[in-house]
Amino acid sequence: MMCREGCGACCIAPSISSPIPGMPQGKPAGQRCVQLNADNLCQLFGRPERPAVCGGFQADPEVCGESTEQAIQLIGWWEAMTSVA
Repeated sequence: MMCREGCGACCIAPSISSPIPGMPQGKPAGQRCVQLNADNLCQLFGRPERPAVCGGFQADPEVCGESTEQAIQLIGWWEAMTSVA
C-alpha cells in the first residue's frame, strides 16, 4: 500500500520516542508533530534529520484503513495495545 498523500495520521496518532527537530523529547500519542505542515506533509521527508522510526513506517491497510480518520483510530489502537504501562 502507498501512503495517502496528505493523510498525516502516522505523524499524529503514535508516540515517537526519538528526538524530532522542534520536539527534542519526541512526541506523545495523539499530538500532532511540529514537522507536519498545514497540508499534512512531513517537512523532514527525505532529510537526514527525520527520525529513523518515521522513515521506517510502512503503510498497510491493517494500520491505515481506508481514510485518514480510520488511520488515526487504527494507529491509536495499535499504540494502546503495544504501549508499556
